[in-house]
Amino acid sequence: MGIFSRTRDIVAANFADMLDKSEDPTKMIRMIILEMEETLVEVRASAARTIADKKELTRHIEKLDDLQKDWTDKAQLALSKGREDLAKAALVEKRKASEMHFQLSAEVAVLSDALSANEKDISMLQKKLADARSRQNGLMTRLESAENRVKLRTMYNGDKVQEAFSRFDILEREVDYTEGRAEALGMGNEGPQSLGDEIAALESVDEIDEELEAMKKALDTKKEV
Repeated sequence: MGIFSRTRDIVAANFADMLDKSEDPTKMIRMIILEMEETLVEVRASAARTIADKKELTRHIEKLDDLQKDWTDKAQLALSKGREDLAKAALVEKRKASEMHFQLSAEVAVLSDALSANEKDISMLQKKLADARSRQNGLMTRLESAENRVKLRTMYNGDKVQEAFSRFDILEREVDYTEGRAEALGMGNEGPQSLGDEIAALESVDEIDEELEAMKKALDTKKEV
């Protein structure tokens, strides 16, 4: 026994629910597809046998049609020759052929109904199979994407990547140190002052001299007191 026991089980199956409950959805969907393909083959084989049986019965019915006509002709011939006994016997054979014709026709009707059911089953199975394959493609795409993300994260967290980032940090510190040295070498080695800078310096000197004179006067005033 597989996942499904009959065609109707497959048609009524809820794939989404089965996949959600499965620990390994990809394995489950492969099993489902395999079971459906095998069932589809069996249904088509059954349909082929039914078609063959129907054709065989149809040929027998056609022969019985000819046989009934033949016995009818024989009965008429016997009756025309005054052989009522032979005519009656011919009609008995005709009745047997007629009854067999009725029985085989009923069997053909049953086979026709079975073929109609097979056709519907095949159609539904094909739709379910297409749905399952579509879900399988979606699962495989998701699985491939997840595996790629795992690989990228593994690479990012790996020793080689971490070592590369460490080297990058060391290089940044070396650049910072080199820039610091350049700035340090430039300290105290300012270029010629501009005219504005020189005038501003003179104003600063004057302000200092004025403040100094004011302090001297204040000190002399205290001495006199």
